[in-house]
Amino acid sequence: MTARILVVDDIPANVRLLEVRLLAEYFEVLTATNGPDAIETCENGKVDVVLLDVMMPDMDGFEVCRRLKSDPATSHIPVVMITALDQVSDRVRGLEAGADDFLTKPVNDLQLMTRVKSLVRLKSLTDELRLRASTTRNIGIEELLSRNFASEDTTPKVLLIDERKSSVERIQKMLCDRADLDISSDPHAGFFQAAETSYECVMISTAFADFDPLRLCSQLRSLDRTRFVPIILLAEEGEEERIIRGLELGINDYLMRPIDQQELTARLRTQVRRKRYNDQLRASVTQTIEMAVTDGLTGLHNRRYLDSHLQTLFDRAVARRRPLSVMITDLDRFKAINDAHGHDGGDEVLREFARRLRKNVRGIDLACRFGGEEFVVVMPDTEGAVAEKVAERIRAEIAQAAFAIGQDGKAIEVTVSVGVSSVLKGVDTVAALMKRADLALYEAKSGGRNRVVAKAA
Repeated sequence: MTARILVVDDIPANVRLLEVRLLAEYFEVLTATNGPDAIETCENGKVDVVLLDVMMPDMDGFEVCRRLKSDPATSHIPVVMITALDQVSDRVRGLEAGADDFLTKPVNDLQLMTRVKSLVRLKSLTDELRLRASTTRNIGIEELLSRNFASEDTTPKVLLIDERKSSVERIQKMLCDRADLDISSDPHAGFFQAAETSYECVMISTAFADFDPLRLCSQLRSLDRTRFVPIILLAEEGEEERIIRGLELGINDYLMRPIDQQELTARLRTQVRRKRYNDQLRASVTQTIEMAVTDGLTGLHNRRYLDSHLQTLFDRAVARRRPLSVMITDLDRFKAINDAHGHDGGDEVLREFARRLRKNVRGIDLACRFGGEEFVVVMPDTEGAVAEKVAERIRAEIAQAAFAIGQDGKAIEVTVSVGVSSVLKGVDTVAALMKRADLALYEAKSGGRNRVVAKAA
């Protein structure tokens, strides 16, 4: 696993010790001996995880962490605070500053490497989402990344899977008014409940009499619907090996019993904040894809999608020796419609035409707005003669029923000309196929409009 780890400590011996351990696992290691240098390194370079000492002069680790997490450019970088302090209040203070985890000196090698690898995997996912979301045109990435999800008023929906009644009652009391908490005492039922409900975190107890809790963690990570839901393991003292194995399986965090209320709420808040952050990035990616391939006016695919997908359909038809046909439609005298009824009226006509076009083609057909008043339909597994009949059906429906536009529903007559072409046996190309359809459309327009013309070769 290749990643760049920043080690921050004002004591050179501590830096060297961690550096040797990380290099042995083939990580790339950067170092800093004070807070300002650490912040500058994170701002200027690709850092995947920060191992941050708490006790440093001038600017301590809590302040460094707070500044990193408050900057949209560095807030996504996981921070592990390494400290000799082992009080719950210190951990809570670090979590409130935005730290992702704590390791106590002297650092256990196995715990260190397992935690670092887990956070590197998480960072890789976030980086991929950030990269895709950065192409979004309508949502500025800086605005997106600067949102403070932790301060959102929405109460997180959380599932607790724990068979011990006394433990459940304590956690319910701790999270009263802080989470919308569902309970499952059976791990098998809990798995299906997690899969069927949109939770922002799942907490799993290790104290089952006859069930391995790590099996449940593994099942949740293997299911698409729960793959990205944060998992917090509630473990007993002496279960360090189980925790390490859990981190390897993909759990996000853990708490040792007896559970402190402040630490529980702080760790839960950290996991929910990260999930909401990544969910927002995924939503941005989805919206970007939709905007990139959809015509905003008609809801049909746009020319960009046609240009990329037509070649795929063409290649598949040729490879399978199956027919494929294309029709290009053009609304007749559309400029006159715009001149007479304004662009709003013209837009209504285009939307209604797209609706009728979609109604008259199959689900496997690709209907696109080519530009202006031109539309293209790609019809897989369709011979030219059949495509010509479909084109004629579309032409007739457009001509027979007037279009209603404006608030008063004024009816106007609209007609369409259509050119049709099909893939030729032997040597053919997408460009030639489209050129033949375009020539056929030209003949339909010049021959009097409101016509269908098919071009065989």
